[in-house]
Amino acid sequence: MAVVLPNRRLTLYAFKHPWARDANGVPVPPDPSQRPEPRGTWPGSALEQPDGPWSLRLDPAAWPVEAGDVVGDETGMTWTVTTARLHQVSGCPVVDYVQATATRNPPEVP
Repeated sequence: MAVVLPNRRLTLYAFKHPWARDANGVPVPPDPSQRPEPRGTWPGSALEQPDGPWSLRLDPAAWPVEAGDVVGDETGMTWTVTTARLHQVSGCPVVDYVQATATRNPPEVP
């Protein structure tokens, strides 16, 4: 097992979920230029993966985190979450974390 230490402070901007749906029942994401109020800022990590996406580790206090939510750091970098999962260790909450896969905004072009 590898331990990923915090390398920045991450802020979660969680959109209202579930999203509204159009006449065909397709979820309509909120306007990306209208960022919601931040839910909080915690120590976390953001690591770029060799195949392109970013791996984010957030404090469990950020949960729930949904696809489409935005995470930002103190330097102004932002990511849009594509998947998120809460990892919990029974009897040892100090090691709990939220694992998220995200795309950097704007996406990097090779």
